[in-house]
Parts: sequence; C-alpha cells; structure tokens
Amino acid sequence: MILFPAVDIQRGRAVRLRLGHFDEETVYAESPLEAARAWADEGAQYLHVVDLDGARRGSPQHLGELRRMTAELEPPVQYGGGLRTLGAVHDALEAGARRVVLGTAALRDEALLGSALELAGPDRVVVAVDVRGGRVSVAGWTEASDLRPEDLVARLERRGARTFAYTNVDRDGTLAGPDLEGLRLVAQATGGRVIASGGVSSLADLEALRALELDNLEGVIAGKALYERRFTVAEGNAALAGDPAPAPAD
Repeated sequence: MILFPAVDIQRGRAVRLRLGHFDEETVYAESPLEAARAWADEGAQYLHVVDLDGARRGSPQHLGELRRMTAELEPPVQYGGGLRTLGAVHDALEAGARRVVLGTAALRDEALLGSALELAGPDRVVVAVDVRGGRVSVAGWTEASDLRPEDLVARLERRGARTFAYTNVDRDGTLAGPDLEGLRLVAQATGGRVIASGGVSSLADLEALRALELDNLEGVIAGKALYERRFTVAEGNAALAGDPAPAPAD
C-alpha cells in the first residue's frame, strides 16, 4: 500500500474541507504547487489532487495548477473535480494527470465512463465513491442518492472500471478515524483496486487499514493529518509498508 498526500484546491489555495462542506475550509497553503512540493520533498510516491471549485461548478477550474505540478514535481498525480465530459477528461490528461478521478460522471453517465476508459485506459481512471450516511453522494457531495457503495462498485466494475477511491464524507477532514467496515464492504464487492480516504488521523489508523489485510487495497489518501503534522509522508509510507518508522531527520 502507498500513501497519497492530498492537495485540495479552492479559490487557488490548498485547503481541507470539514465533512465535505465547501464553506468549512481551512487554508493550509496559499500555493497548491508549494503544498504539493512539500509532499514530494518528503517522499510522496503519488499525489491526489482535487479541484474543489471544479467539483462544485461541473468543469475543471485549476488545470493550470495541475500543469505546474506535473511539470515541476516527480510524483505522478491523480486529478479529480469537475471531470464530467470526455473533453474535460482529455484536458486533464493533456495537462499531465497520470490518472483521472471521475465521480458524478461515472454514476450518472456510464457511457461517459466507457469513453473515458477507452480514451485513457482502465488503469488511468479512478472512480470516486463518496458516501454520506451509508449511501453514495454526488455532485461534489451536495446531493444524496439511494445507492449503497458496494452495489455501485460492483455495477461499475462490470462496465470496466478497475480502481475506486472510497471516501466516507461524514469523516472527511474530521480526524475521526477511517471507516474500516465501509471500506471492507466496498473492497469485498470488487476485484479491482480500492483507495481509502476520509478520517485518517494517525499512524495507528494507517496500521489499522493495513491490518484489514485486503489484497486489493492499493493505498490511503491523507490530507489534514499531514498538514497538521500528525505524521510525515515518510512515516506514513513506512506504516503502510509495515516497515520500522524512519529515524527523525537531524
């Protein structure tokens, strides 16, 4: 498993939301590029970048930031937020995204999902499964559905999706710990890869995720815990790999 440090962009700054509410943000860096650079310098193997303005408006708003990150930094980037047309998917790939993350589009327009899988290849498309109250949430977390997340991943896997990012939005940005049981249900519902997100607060949380022994759990997204120095990227990488914690730098 690997750690995916998160860079969430709203109004041109690196922020974290609480419970997915756009008006409950904490600004951690004025420059998303510099936030991403900090994670890269600490040893990030992959970056998870979310265009929050794009998620709310329905089209990507920060492709320029993506271009700068992919041009200047080594870790590959998975990028989501507002990718609701094939043109938007194409633009994100052209801007340097190694993977694109589809949320509302994958749920509401499965033909688009098929086109995106054909354009990018199945290994470069991640489907975001965002959950509130045990049901899938859409439209940048502003609308609820009646779908259970495990039913959704099984359905979309049949359409060709291979990678899913599971976020319990009720825990996102709260440092309340990950939703282990919800994650287990989703991972068991698919033969594809799953990335965990939401609520991670400590190395103990990462160790609990590793202890689930889910063969298809690819990694864990962390944001607030890293910004608030609950652990470093290097420590998170070691915890997920089951390695001894790295010695502190002099």
